[in-house]
Amino acid sequence: MFCLKTLPFLLLLHVQISKALPVSSKEKDTKIVQDYLEKFYQLPSNQYPSIRKNSINMIVEKLKEMQRFFGLNVTGKPNAETLEMMKQPRCGVPDSSDFMKTPGDPKWEQTDLTYRIINYTPQLSETEVERAIGKAFKVWSDASPLTFTRISQGEADINIAFFQRDHGDNSPFDGPNGILAHAFQPGRGIGGDAHFDAEETWTNTSKNYNLFLVAAHEFGHSLGLSHSSDPGALMYPNYAFRDPSTYSLPQDDINGIQAIYGPSSKPIQPTGPSTPRACDPSLTFDAITTLRGEIFFFKDKYFWRRHPQLQRVEMNFISLFWPSLPTGIQAAYEDFDRDLVFLFKGNQYWALNGYDIQQGYPRDISNYGFPSSVQAIDAAVFYRSKTYFFVNDQFWRYDNQRQFMEPGYPQSTSEIFPGIESKVDAVFQQEHFFLFFSGPLYYAFDLSAQRVTRVARGNKWLNCR
Repeated sequence: MFCLKTLPFLLLLHVQISKALPVSSKEKDTKIVQDYLEKFYQLPSNQYPSIRKNSINMIVEKLKEMQRFFGLNVTGKPNAETLEMMKQPRCGVPDSSDFMKTPGDPKWEQTDLTYRIINYTPQLSETEVERAIGKAFKVWSDASPLTFTRISQGEADINIAFFQRDHGDNSPFDGPNGILAHAFQPGRGIGGDAHFDAEETWTNTSKNYNLFLVAAHEFGHSLGLSHSSDPGALMYPNYAFRDPSTYSLPQDDINGIQAIYGPSSKPIQPTGPSTPRACDPSLTFDAITTLRGEIFFFKDKYFWRRHPQLQRVEMNFISLFWPSLPTGIQAAYEDFDRDLVFLFKGNQYWALNGYDIQQGYPRDISNYGFPSSVQAIDAAVFYRSKTYFFVNDQFWRYDNQRQFMEPGYPQSTSEIFPGIESKVDAVFQQEHFFLFFSGPLYYAFDLSAQRVTRVARGNKWLNCR
């Protein structure tokens, strides 16, 4: 139960939340906001004996701080997108702005560190746990001069354990699908130790929570890193699945660990992927498609979702929605007649119904009737039961109703679509326009007038000026 001192605080949150939520959900979401800001944004608890202006301001400022960190609209109000972010599974360590070292710059004085696995989760074999933990440490040793050695007894620098609820470190776990794990900054005693919630379902696959990914994140804290606001960074606080077999430490995290311990001892310095920035003037897209009124913009292992009724354009990992899809989707289109979306990479393609991958995929693009010389599609778009496939400076047209490639193709893109002189990276259809994306620009081709009527930067679709 809440103590009497907490009640004025809850009233303040009710005032904010009531503007955005139905009455029946206020109490639950008020508690979510209170808990989240106290745990991750240092909002003082139980310090509101009366409703004061500075109390209201503190709540608003903490909400704004959280919204800035996650790239949300900075309103100071617990709106729907803010509450959705607060409900996502994440690390239990508080957030700070950008990637930075933990306040006070804690670090290990030595570079040869030891770790010990105190206990195991019954959901994985001991060998699987040891493999995941070892791989997680290797992510950091590959990018720095650090080394990690597992010991089975004695005092280790970093102790690893699975615990439930309150386990004596003043940071209790909250059960499934909340706080997944936490770790402590370098130092003596509990310093560097990493704890995992034993009530989570730990796996070595894309299901539930992949132990390798969570452990690699927590060990970043064990080494002195705080959270990053880069959504592609390993040190981003919220969980997102990425394929462990192809995992490469992002550049943001490499920069972070090397800022503390210096460059890798390897002769060739490691580099990692950087997260694309929506408003980078040189941003290009790999593929674009509509999906039931939304527009999806694919880039590397990410995609942006643009919804016609939402102001914010949301960025996500492809793997968060479709763990079995590859990164680097090259072409995509929506078949409005069959309510399917088709995604292409290399000579393979997949079909989605809504957000569900259909059975029997991937299939080979030769099913469409392409010659063997075509091994990849640059872009695709559906219009009036025909699909237009763009490859280099040419395009094919496929009859979806009769299910065959129309004769007389390929044809020159620039001849049939005058003004589209460069290779097409992505295309989608809206009203009576084809929107062609080539490099950082997009071209609005009026299908009625048969000419380009507008040229602008492609990232304007991501609300960039």
